[in-house]
Amino acid sequence: MPSDRGELSSDEVLRSDIPWETYMTTKLITGTGLQLLRRYDKKPEAYKAQLLDDDGPSYVRVFVSILRDIFKEETVEYVLALIDEMLSAANSKRARLFHHKSLSNDDVYEPFLRLLWKGNWFIQEKSCKIISMIVGERPTAHETVTSNGASNSNKEITTTDEVFKGLIEWLSTQLKKPSHPSRSVPTAISALSTLLKESSARSLFVQEDGVKLLIPLITPVSNQQSIQLLYETCFCVWVLSYYEPAIEYLATSRSLPRLIEVVKGSTKEKVVRVVVLTLRNLLNKGTFGAQMIDLELPQVVQNLKGHAWSDEDLIEALNQLEQGLKDNIKKQSSFEKYKQEVLLGHLDWSPMHKDPIFWRENITSFEEHDFQVLRVLITILDTSNDPRTLAVACYDLSQFVQCHPAGRVIVNDLKAKERVMKLMNHENAEVTKNALLCIQRLFLGAKYASFLQG
Repeated sequence: MPSDRGELSSDEVLRSDIPWETYMTTKLITGTGLQLLRRYDKKPEAYKAQLLDDDGPSYVRVFVSILRDIFKEETVEYVLALIDEMLSAANSKRARLFHHKSLSNDDVYEPFLRLLWKGNWFIQEKSCKIISMIVGERPTAHETVTSNGASNSNKEITTTDEVFKGLIEWLSTQLKKPSHPSRSVPTAISALSTLLKESSARSLFVQEDGVKLLIPLITPVSNQQSIQLLYETCFCVWVLSYYEPAIEYLATSRSLPRLIEVVKGSTKEKVVRVVVLTLRNLLNKGTFGAQMIDLELPQVVQNLKGHAWSDEDLIEALNQLEQGLKDNIKKQSSFEKYKQEVLLGHLDWSPMHKDPIFWRENITSFEEHDFQVLRVLITILDTSNDPRTLAVACYDLSQFVQCHPAGRVIVNDLKAKERVMKLMNHENAEVTKNALLCIQRLFLGAKYASFLQG
């Protein structure tokens, strides 16, 4: 056996012989418990499966009581290996045995939650895996009310919320300060990829500042083991992309360029799929759309569409992402670009200023953030010394008056008229011409001003 017990495998642990009779002599297990253990331990898998089918909750009770009452390392390892073997053999359906109504007064979570922090790596890893499976197979709220029986007990039983809190805290710690040099991070990410489907786990993970711990793991890889870790990491980010508080963290991190680098360099379909689905979710959140265009994602999507993918969800998501990026380019080339120009305070006669379609399609965008762009435009009239900027600002104000149903009222309310009138005496002819147009539209209304201008 390895000198470091944390490096043990389950097979190595299960070769041990545990002196169950000694534990009964010292009253750490009951006579019934001893009978069950003798019947189960060291038996063929099919025979053990039949015992669990016949009386599964009784075996669960014995295993949990040993982990609660006995602290000898080899025994704890052995029972964890037995439970892990039991749960793994039946694709986790056996985890439901821990929620059987006959165990309603037993705290089935507490030993595993405690062992996350107490034992060697083998004990920590198995406890994490087992408690994740058990909590994932808990009954629905309705079933819990009718069968958990907690009200009949004076004991305090660990709640699901406490399980999530303890698990998320331990998993975050493993990502920050791994207990094991090579297995902590894959174990933590694998557990998170299941746990983060739960809303309470997502909330706790964000509170633990966990989102930023995922970002360094989003990086192109080639070997199979690393591909699985990358996939599960990206899966976590995809699940978090449905959760607004997590999106705020993703927006302030380097997540987007990393995701795009991964999708550019990966040929593994499941990795590409989960990243594309994430990008699709983020596309219309905050400034992600503009960032994606700056990072040349439209070209990446074009390249990805050239592959012969078999996953229909991926093909559909690529089409949706492509269309969404096109819409964003159109939007960015219009109002977002216009807004940036105004906020920078340097205006020029770029095509959008005199494009009637731009004004018609984007006029309601001027209302955002209490007419922020319009207010800055009016401020420019006072603060800019550049004739071209002043001329364009006057023209744009006249366009707003013309195109917005309440344009004249809004511009007057914002005290723009006096500022424009001052510019009618400006030394630059381009400024005076556009200041006059603006005043005409303010005084006469759009139709008559256009007639005079013509």
